[in-house]
Parts: sequence; C-alpha cells; structure tokens
Amino acid sequence: MSDNLNIARQFKKHQEKFITKLLKTGDPDILKQHTALFDNYFLESYEKSTVGPRLNLTKNPYAIIALGGYGRQEQCIHSDIDLLFLFKKRVPGLAEELVKELIYPLWDMGYEVGHATRSIKECLALGREDFEVLTSLLDARFICGMSPLFTDLMEQFRNKIVIKHTSRIINQLIESNQARHQKFGDSAYLLEPNLKEGRGGLRDYHTMLWIARIRSDLKETRDLEYMGYLSNNEYQSLSKALAYIWHIRNRVHYLTKRKCDQLHLEYQTSLARALNIVDSKGLQPVEKLLGDLHRHMELIKQQHQMFLHILKQQKNNKRKNRFVKKTSVKGLKFNRGMLNFSSPEEILRAPELLIKIFLESAVKNALLNSDAKRLLHEFQYIIDDHFRSSAEVVQIFEKILMRSSGTFKALNQMLNTGFLACFIPEFKGVVNRIQFDRYHLYPVGRHQLYTVKIIKQFATTSNNCENPLYHDIYSAIKNKKLLLWAALLHDIGKSDPGGSHAKRGALMAQKILEKKGFQTPRIETITYLIRNHLLLIKTATRRDINEEATAIHLAGHIKKSNLLKMLYLLTLADSMATGPKAWNDWTASLLKDLFFKVLNVLEKGELATPKSIKVIEDKKNTILSQAINQKERQELEELYNIMSPRYLLSTEAADISQHIELFKQLKGDDFIWKIEKHADSTTRDVVICAKNRPGLISKIAGVFTISGLDIIDVQIFTWRNNIALDIFKVKAPSDLIFEDQKWQKTAQQLRDALKGNLNIEAEIFEMQGGLQPAFSDIGQRPLQIKIDNQSSSFFTIIEVFTNDFPGLLYKITDTLFRCRLDVWVAKIATKVDQVVDVFYVHDFDGQKIDSAEQLADIKAAIHQTLITAIPGSESYRPSHK
Repeated sequence: MSDNLNIARQFKKHQEKFITKLLKTGDPDILKQHTALFDNYFLESYEKSTVGPRLNLTKNPYAIIALGGYGRQEQCIHSDIDLLFLFKKRVPGLAEELVKELIYPLWDMGYEVGHATRSIKECLALGREDFEVLTSLLDARFICGMSPLFTDLMEQFRNKIVIKHTSRIINQLIESNQARHQKFGDSAYLLEPNLKEGRGGLRDYHTMLWIARIRSDLKETRDLEYMGYLSNNEYQSLSKALAYIWHIRNRVHYLTKRKCDQLHLEYQTSLARALNIVDSKGLQPVEKLLGDLHRHMELIKQQHQMFLHILKQQKNNKRKNRFVKKTSVKGLKFNRGMLNFSSPEEILRAPELLIKIFLESAVKNALLNSDAKRLLHEFQYIIDDHFRSSAEVVQIFEKILMRSSGTFKALNQMLNTGFLACFIPEFKGVVNRIQFDRYHLYPVGRHQLYTVKIIKQFATTSNNCENPLYHDIYSAIKNKKLLLWAALLHDIGKSDPGGSHAKRGALMAQKILEKKGFQTPRIETITYLIRNHLLLIKTATRRDINEEATAIHLAGHIKKSNLLKMLYLLTLADSMATGPKAWNDWTASLLKDLFFKVLNVLEKGELATPKSIKVIEDKKNTILSQAINQKERQELEELYNIMSPRYLLSTEAADISQHIELFKQLKGDDFIWKIEKHADSTTRDVVICAKNRPGLISKIAGVFTISGLDIIDVQIFTWRNNIALDIFKVKAPSDLIFEDQKWQKTAQQLRDALKGNLNIEAEIFEMQGGLQPAFSDIGQRPLQIKIDNQSSSFFTIIEVFTNDFPGLLYKITDTLFRCRLDVWVAKIATKVDQVVDVFYVHDFDGQKIDSAEQLADIKAAIHQTLITAIPGSESYRPSHK
C-alpha cells in the first residue's frame, strides 16, 4: 500500500501542475492528456502491485478498464473516475484487496472513484438488464492487465447484446434523452444551463456517439466524420463547441472545487472574470460569456436534432414512400427529410427564397439541413433595406406569424441562423442579452419568441385547456397580427440598458414598422401595446385593485376594449414566458380581476359599483342567515356595517364569519390570532385581530422576523370600530414537530412588543449574531423609493424597490410609523431576491400627505433606513439599542 500511496502522491503533484496548463487552453486534447495522467497512475500501480501476482493470472486473468467519461478520455478536473475490474471466470476473494491497493490512496486524497468488480458473464447479464451498465460498456477502454480479456468482453457484448437488440437500445437511448431534456431544460438558452445533462449539453453529444457505436462499431470520435454521420464542416464545428464547453466545465470545477455541471448565477461573474472577458458592444462580461456558451450549446443541440432526424428518416425510407417529404416551392428541395435550397444560383435568382424556406419549414414541420444554414449565412448580404421592406417578404413573414402550427420552430430557426437579426437588425441587440437575475429564465431574444409561442397557444383550447378564458379572449380579438407583432418586439428596447425599455422599445418598433410599410393606425396599436406591456401587471401587483379609482384610471388610459384584450393577453404571455417566478396563481387571479373591472368600465360605461353593492349585500345576507335569534342578527348587522367596503369585496363570506368569531374572542386582549395551514404544508396564514394602533404592522413584522418566520404576503384591513384585521402569509417554521411551541413563543413576544416590553431592533441584531447576514450579489439593483399622490383619492402611495433581506418589512413599516404614517394597505411583490413593497398610507389625522417638504422627508427617512440596513451595501450598519 505504501508504494501505491507514494505513486498517488506523485500523481497528485503532476496533476496540480497540469491543471494550470489545462485552465489556459480550450484544446480538447488537454482532456486526453489529463486522462493519461490517471492511466499512468493505474499502470504504475499495476506494475508494482503486491496483490496482482497472487491472483494467478494464468487461471483467472483480469484487466482494469475505464468506463464513462474516463473511458471516453474526457477527464475534467473533478470528474468521477469509473473503473471496472474485469475477471474472466469468477471474482476471487483477493479482488477486494486489489481494489483497496489501487483505489484507497486516491480516495484518501479526495478523488471520487467508482468501481465495479465483475466477471465477463456478470457484465453481459447486467448489460442486458441495466441501461446505465450498457452505456458504460459502450465507452469502455482498456487500461492495463490482460488485453485479450477486454477484447473478449467487447466482442461478446457487441455480438450478444448490441447487434441483437440494436433497435431496442437506440429507442431506449432516445426515450432517455427526452426524459433528460424534460428534467434539465434547454441549456442552449437557460440562464443557469446544465453543461452536461441539459438540451445542447455534453450528453447530447454522447448520445450521438453511442448510437454511432451501436450502429457502426465506432471507435474514435473522428469516425463520426469518416463514417458519414457528420460532414467535415459539421465535425469541425462540433469539435470547437465541445472544446469550449469542456473548458467552461473545467473552469467551473476549479471555481467550485468539486464536480459541478450546473452553471449557477453565483459562479458566472467570477467565471467571466477568470476568463478575462471584458465589456463588448454594450454586453456585460457575464452576458458575453452566456452568449458564447449558448451559441456553442445551440450548435450541439442542432446537430443532435439533425442526427436523430436523419436516423428517423432512414428508418422511414425502409418502409413506404409516403413518408418521403416533397416541396412544391421552386428553388427548394428535401434532403433526407430536411429542407435545403436547390442551388446557390436559385437564391440569386429569387432572393425571397431566404424567407420562403422558413415558411415551408413551418408548413412541412421540417428542419433546415446544415447546407441550408450555411447558405443562409453566406447570403446574408442580400438581406438589405430593399429586402426587409419588400411587401412580399413582409407578407410571408406575417404568414409564418399567423400559422396555426410551426411558428415557434420557424422563428427559432430564423434566430439560430441569424436571419431574424438580419430581417430586423434591432434584434441583434437582444439575441444574447441576459437579464442577470433569478427572475428571467431566457435571454431577451428567446423570451420574445416564447411570448409569441404562448399567445399562439391561446388559439387552441387543447393547448390551453386549463383556462379557456384566454382562448375566448384571443378569438374575440379583431386583428391578431398586431398582437403577435407586439409580442415579437415587446422587449426590443432592452438592447440598450437604462431608462424605460418599454418606451424606448415603442420608439424602436415604430421605426421598424415604418420601414416595413405599415400604416399609421397599425403602428399606433402595436407601439401602444409595447409601451404599456407592463401596465396591467404593475397595477395588479402594486395597486389596490378594489379601489374603483384604479379601474377608472386604467379605462381612461386604454380607452378601447379590443386594445385591453390584446394588452391582457400580451401581459399573460410575457409573464408566463419570463418563468415560474413571474407567474403563479396569485398573480393570475389579480390580473384577471383587474382585467374584468376595467373591461366592465369600458363596455358598460359605468363603474363596478352596482355589481359591488350586490356582492356586498349577498355576503351580508349569508352572514346574517347564521344568526340564531333576532338579537344576534342585529349585532351581526351592526358589526357588518362597520367593515370597510374593500374588506367586504375581497373577503369570502365564510372567512368574514371566522373573523367575526375572532373579534368576539378578542374582548380585553391586545390581539388574538388564528393559524391556518395550507394544503401544501409549506405556508401558513396568520389571521390577526387586534385593537388598531399606530405601528401595529411594524411590530408584527418585527416579531415574525425575530421568530424566523419569512413573510410572503400581507393583507391589511381596518374596520370602522378601530379593529385591525391583518392576514400574514408566512413560510412554515423549519421544525414542524415543535411548531405549536414556536407559535406560543411568538404570541408572547408580540404581546411583549405591543406593551413596549420587547426591543425589536436589539432582538433582530442579536438574532443575526451582530454580523452582516449572508447576501448574494446576484441581481443587485439600486434602491428606489417612489411616491404617488395621484392614483388614490384617499391615500398617498409609497413604493419601495430594494433587495430582500430578513426584517425588510419591519424596517420599512417602522420607519413609516416614525414618520407618523398609518399603513392601510400593503402589497408585497417579491421578485426572487428583490421586492417591491407598496404601502397606502395617510397621516395619524387620516389625511393624505400633500406637503412637498413632508414627502421629501419621508423619502429621505426610508432611504436612510434601508441604506444602513441592506446587507452588502457600503453603508450597512446594523442598528441596535
């Protein structure tokens, strides 16, 4: 063992030197050289083994075989080392000692080594049953020992398993691929791509390699070209893409000091810095890094798709000719089921073929082959202003937009080939534009295509059966082309950072559409949608939609019901395409309620008051019907009449009844609460009935912070008898076993706080250990405070945009209290690690804040509180008393 330990130590020294070299180059041969280091370790250990000679090689020979990435000679810095100790007949007892002798020294130094000890018979049996064992054997490579044993295994494996079950194995590989893509997503444009498992990742390349080995007994990667699977250009492009991804993967391994295939946001800034990437053409280093990575992963994804498409086409050609696709478009042809131009000369004769090929792709549901993509790139110079403004070309583009199917695939191919950025030059600025936060899933250009795709899904109930409302609204829209153009261009203004991208995008879209010959009324509609595509979602999440002034204001702004419907669908699709963190049931419900309130004003020419009065009366009748006698009925009616209209409109009758019961139990206490568990068990609703007082909300928020209860949402209601009914949605306590005790302790802390016996500031400081809390620098945005005195007739509205941290709600509400302001409505819109907190306030006398000096003082007080409280800021200074 001591000899092997010395060998391992020497190996470690060599590897550390080698890693420095490895990080400086993206040459794929460097991985083979790194793999060779491990091979040398096992060869030297094998030669000096004390166990090997005792194994009787003549009677039961053995070999050491590399599997997986080690077998493919793709050894990255922290990749696993997978080994097979192969014996001819049976595995002897001494095999365990051999494993310890060779592997334990590597384990002791922190290497991840996986191994299996099997006979040939066992390998074949497992290869038939276990898919992972089968793929590992496809990558098997001899290291040392008896080479005839390895040859025997591979011959039997090929003859008895691979050749006999070729179709089944390939189908299994394809099915496994689909499941993997479903799980890990499309790495060719995700903001946190998985370099190995995602679509466009290394595993797509491995799948091509495995299928080629199954069908053609491929030995080397280069054989993909020699055996006709890839052209020379395709192989060269693939090699460059793989080299880049392997280089990034090695960098991530080095950065994280472990095996890691997910390029998380927190690593990206450091990685871009390590790669010496600088700002370029308005792109941040991180954006350039992801743009380059996405481009290479897109190439692998496209080659993988074409590889499988050709495989399917070859299978179909063996059946009937009805599977062979044909085109009637002059100048286009099908090659092995994929579209291509008949010749370069045809493009010169008819330049419109450059866009017709995409329309035919949508019609025939066909991919473009590599020659077509090459020609599209070579003939980009033809796409000039005359081509872009051609009525025929614009009409063909709109046909693609309006098709019932194939639109997204065609637009996607336009984006990937560079055609879209040539046809709409302004698109170049958003193709790889990354929004560096945890909120947006896709680069801006791809996000716009997804927005179009989602709107197209509204056209059919089958694709959107969970909400037929969207289908009905889409069907009622008069000119759907305008909506689709707005969806395609709605974020085009993000090509330049800073300012309002919606306003800038509307101006850019106007110029784009004017050049394409659009008439003024069409341009005005599209640019209005782009300029206001955030209007509904901001209003729904940051304003009190139960205040009728909100709906009236929007109706006056939008004016036409058809425009409102288009704006609503654009808002829906934009939010859905952004990602799951931008779209949830709560957001959908708020947006739908706001839409119908505004639609009612536009279509009926009246406020929602008559309907609201009926809703309130119906709830009142339901509540009063629960009374057991006339006296109780009278008490309930008196109580009902002191509840605010906003509370009655937004609260279900059953909940109102429960709140009345809480109020009855309050009596002389400062507060009483009820904890309601949600079905998912991850959140709790804390319904608090309390005697209202200034600063109540800040004290509740502060106590929840002390108790480690993360506030997700809060609804604040005040009855006319000075009773506060506040509903906090919080994350469930981490220790569910002792949850009851947690709530009992929190209740006592709140009693102490309301009596002035608890110093919340000091408790929060102590809870944080007097230290600055850990805080990610991802998506850091500047602190903004906005005050709106126009949108509400009765309240001043204060909006606070800041990065989230424990105790934020307490800090803001406590500052408002110290400014002698009473909070009547609060809306919390959390964007992952950033929040937009909105407060409807008036002063202690019940008046709006009209003084410009007082408004400036409030803004300055909030700013000062947060700039000294936000972890990570230069002025961070945790306060305590």
